[in-house]
Amino acid sequence: MRLAIKRRASCDQRPGPVEERARDMEKTRPQWGNPLQFVFACISYAVGLGNVWRFPYLCQMYGGGSFLVPYIIMLIVEGMPLLYLELAVGQRMRQGSIGAWRTISPYLSGVGVASVVVSFFLSMYYNVINAWGFWYLFHSFQDPLPWSVCPLNSNRTGYDEECEKASSTQYFWYRKTLNISPSIQENGGVQWEPALCLTLAWLMVYLCILRGTESTGKVVYFTASMPYCVLIIYLVRGLTLHGATNGLMYMFTPKMEQLANPKAWINAATQIFFSLGLGFGSLIAFASYNEPSNDCQKHAVIVSIINSSTSIFASIVTFSIYGFKATFNYENCLNKVILLLTNSFDLEDGFLTASNLEEVKDYLASTYPNKYSEVFPHIRNCSLESELDTAVQGTGLAFIVYTEAIKNMEVSQLWSVLYFFMLLMLGIGSMLGNTAAILTPLTDSKVISSYLPKEAISGLVCLINCAVGMVFTMEAGNYWFDIFNDYAATLSLLLIVLVETIAVCYVYGLKRFESDLQAMTGRTLNWYWKVMWAFVSPLLIIGLFIFYLSDYILTGTLQYQAWDATQGQLVTKDYPPHALAVIGLLVASSTMCIPLVALGTFIRNRLKRGGSAPVA
Repeated sequence: MRLAIKRRASCDQRPGPVEERARDMEKTRPQWGNPLQFVFACISYAVGLGNVWRFPYLCQMYGGGSFLVPYIIMLIVEGMPLLYLELAVGQRMRQGSIGAWRTISPYLSGVGVASVVVSFFLSMYYNVINAWGFWYLFHSFQDPLPWSVCPLNSNRTGYDEECEKASSTQYFWYRKTLNISPSIQENGGVQWEPALCLTLAWLMVYLCILRGTESTGKVVYFTASMPYCVLIIYLVRGLTLHGATNGLMYMFTPKMEQLANPKAWINAATQIFFSLGLGFGSLIAFASYNEPSNDCQKHAVIVSIINSSTSIFASIVTFSIYGFKATFNYENCLNKVILLLTNSFDLEDGFLTASNLEEVKDYLASTYPNKYSEVFPHIRNCSLESELDTAVQGTGLAFIVYTEAIKNMEVSQLWSVLYFFMLLMLGIGSMLGNTAAILTPLTDSKVISSYLPKEAISGLVCLINCAVGMVFTMEAGNYWFDIFNDYAATLSLLLIVLVETIAVCYVYGLKRFESDLQAMTGRTLNWYWKVMWAFVSPLLIIGLFIFYLSDYILTGTLQYQAWDATQGQLVTKDYPPHALAVIGLLVASSTMCIPLVALGTFIRNRLKRGGSAPVA
């Protein structure tokens, strides 16, 4: 590649600013130890918690196996092209997000600033998940598991009332882990146990990023590969669990009518978009440390396929365990009904079974109508299908549904330790990419790096994020977590990536970018990439942007799920005005970076021209 650049420069008497800056950066910029480190870093970043707790939920919601059709199509028309675009930009410009887009056009610096702002928001709340992971991991060594049984009440005469109305896993999550308040308006104080776990999580991240690519390049081998080892172990265990086949049949049985549901396609596109981590600037930052001759097209395809394959693989594991949990609950429900009817009607032990239950119920209802009518309100309606239809995603799947299944396994402590260790590896791997998106533009800045060494910059970023993240350890912290998770990135990232594609294709020029890639890698850009970049992907992003914007508008008053301890369940409440103001600020603070920085650049250029004009 270097020979190609030299030949091109010798023929071009006036190298442009992009070429000059690329050559300067090539001399001084640190690089990955080898291409494999780069691939592992991208996999560790892209393969995250969303693969484990969001993709299975979408399969469950939108037709099981039939959801793979829109998912694979969106991978081809959206995921791979946009991933390749970001990797190519980072490798070509050899700078973080701010510098890369400033090199393309000074008016586009705001795109990089917006990426850094969104990554900062993400880092603030994302590492809280790792803090919860540490909390559950530490408690996984107890026997019995603390979420397997309800605690006794203060009088020690029965179980805690809140736990009895909910479940032992819900109680441990909402009361012991979050100690959640009844509403977002009751903030409470910072709780020291979650705060310590959050501090530990940020200390782990700091140690991983301390020396930049030198330390990160070694850590990613572990964070990228270890989750697969745990998933394989869980797959073997999951397939041997009673009822696992019920979950797998539920997943792989296609509901073809869902292909006509627009939301299935929209959610498939959204899942691909966010799962690959597009728009955050992390991929640009990682690619900027590549050798210029690196084959980023091949790596984009590899990372995309591995990321999507992991989602499908994780779903198989999840649904095998989900099938076990659903079957366990279903059979437990049947046993309670059998016990109730046996005791109420003095039936012989063993006479009533799951196979003849419905027949005996009909007989009892017709023979003893008065007595049966008294018992009937206490008879639960047991259904395996309804158990499997219960769709849960996010923290509810990770910390309630999974723990519900784990507590019923043999040697539950072992499976709990493995599971939460895997979650930590996935979370820390993603955090390495999130922090790289913030740190790379800062360390690229000559002003900042001239005053502070890389280690100090990394420490300050981690310290600030940790300090602000303490908000999420308060009693109302989980409500603020949901706000950041729902509103800090969605619209912003869609706008950022839309501007990125337009910038490369129509500002920098697709032909010019094509020639740059050919000079770097020796590979000609084929028609597929050009069509996707110039037309298909931008139109798809515009469609997603319009959908989410209209969805926010049509929703009306935004609402959230609050925990009601008296009922032992979640209730829906309206966000108060100050929460709505924070939501608006989150969306505006990143999206407005793009036009405001462009306007500021325009005004500065006009003032310079006015100041340098000759005096008459």
